[in-house]
Amino acid sequence: MKEAIEKKLAILPMQPGCYLMKDKHGTIIYVGKSKKLRNRVRSYFRGANDRKTQRLVQDIADFEYMVTSSEIEALILEMNLIKKYDPKYNVMLKDDKSYPYLKITSERHPRLIVTRQLKKDKGKYFGPYPNVIAARETKKLLDRIYPLRKCNNPPGRPCLYYHMGQCLACGKNPPSKETYQQIVQEITSFLHGGFKDIRNRLTREMTEASEVLNFERAKELRDTIQYIDATMEQQKMAANDLVNRDVFGYSYDKGWMCVQVFFIRQGKLIERDVSIFPFYDNAEEAIVSFIARFYLQENHLKPKQVLVPIGIDDEILEKLLEVNVHTPLRGRKKEMVELAEKNAKIALNEKFQLIERDEERTYQAMEDLGDYLNIETPRRIEAFDNSNIQGTDPVSAMIVFEDGKPNKKEYRKYKIKDVKGPDDYETMREVIRRRYTRVLREELPLPDLIIVDGGKGQMTSASDVLENELGLSIPLAGLAKDDRHKTSELLYGEPPEVIPLKRQSQAFYLVQRIQDEVHRFAITFHRQLRGKGLFQSELDRIPGVGAKRRKLLLTHFKSVEEIKNASLEDMRKIGIPKNIATEVIGHLKKQEAEQNDREIE
Repeated sequence: MKEAIEKKLAILPMQPGCYLMKDKHGTIIYVGKSKKLRNRVRSYFRGANDRKTQRLVQDIADFEYMVTSSEIEALILEMNLIKKYDPKYNVMLKDDKSYPYLKITSERHPRLIVTRQLKKDKGKYFGPYPNVIAARETKKLLDRIYPLRKCNNPPGRPCLYYHMGQCLACGKNPPSKETYQQIVQEITSFLHGGFKDIRNRLTREMTEASEVLNFERAKELRDTIQYIDATMEQQKMAANDLVNRDVFGYSYDKGWMCVQVFFIRQGKLIERDVSIFPFYDNAEEAIVSFIARFYLQENHLKPKQVLVPIGIDDEILEKLLEVNVHTPLRGRKKEMVELAEKNAKIALNEKFQLIERDEERTYQAMEDLGDYLNIETPRRIEAFDNSNIQGTDPVSAMIVFEDGKPNKKEYRKYKIKDVKGPDDYETMREVIRRRYTRVLREELPLPDLIIVDGGKGQMTSASDVLENELGLSIPLAGLAKDDRHKTSELLYGEPPEVIPLKRQSQAFYLVQRIQDEVHRFAITFHRQLRGKGLFQSELDRIPGVGAKRRKLLLTHFKSVEEIKNASLEDMRKIGIPKNIATEVIGHLKKQEAEQNDREIE
């Protein structure tokens, strides 16, 4: 253990607070909280840890801590620090999932929409629906039953839905506010479990339609009833008090945790959510942090009550969330929590081995690659590739692999500015210079390994910029391809030599994935750029003609040919300045003359 860390461990206070772990670059890689800082932080460096936690400890070069006056303050501070620094080892809820809700807007002519954003806009929200298909099917069902606004047409301009009886807002006599209020109340009742009354009403209407031989209407009503049965009757668990509540259960093993959330609405289980993630605190504190972030950072709609298992600090959660947080000890509520825990254990047992195997395989690939190159394990790898067609629209792309997996938030695209023609070596020099000049200027983290897609020439160009221009000493490798454009050789050293990677090794699979991904990213960017050029109007090339003037010219004259044949006076009439009009006509006629010359040749 480093001497500086040992000294800090000796003076840690026995008070609540947050700690921030840093790597050798000074980057914050993990943020945690504890009731007693000394005990928690020391536990990382002393005693037995699983391999996953050992990796975290291996990366820690220093740490800081902040003392707070209470555990609640520590929990809030932890959430804010994680949001600010986005540490790579704090993985809970990093997939940024947001659940869809059904919303009735508060407009004069309200609409029923599916949304993932909760706002304080006086709208009515229902859900959540972790299954987005269920949310959309429920909306379709309600659209068939209730004629809320479906379009933006003004009154008197009917839309298709109006003729289908599903949108009355665009009719000559739109519904009154009182009518809308009644519809909103019925939808609210429907989504809160009162769909049985509506189903009975529709059944009576179907019978009446059948008796008067209106079989088409009877069939529509029958289909609607079947939609109701399929959408609303799929409930597996119910409570008698009709209270909206979320039920949390969790299971953990070997540093991995699974959390199951049951969403109970009006006494019925409508959906559930499953999250599996590694954690580095003790289990009780990890689940408290998860629940706090679930509501406060991910903005999930808070229910009337939250049920948690025994051993969870429900008092701190209740103060933080400002809702009733309860630990049931008996009865139906306890059974709900036990069922959530049972599902969490089953899900963890199903997925744990696959997750751990994937982690081990990925980490082993990084370790093996470091051993092949005789460098430290390359936790952060940045790879570059160029793309052009005969020198036209030259671009370059950079991807980042962290801990053996792509970090797409760090990907970068480059339009080549200074290189003319198909010069791959100079293109590599330019993009390496631009990337690492910015890294140094903004003090961004340096990679443990740089990989360029190419052979000795590309490596020499990149190495010259890194060492001679920027003064950086970063391991640099090259990837050569075979005749089939597949990964063939890994080059490394000065001068570059072929590294004998076994083609069936995990290290080879890792560099192959990196090469395929950077090539895909570069070629996609190049195609996008070419596509824009193909569809670019000739008017876009004329100085002084922006999007608005281009639209004005094409709207009035209908085509570029007509613009070319227009007079200055014609253009002045629609508001085009004389100098711009002269430039436009001259440019288009010049292009026509050059085209004629090419055809003659």
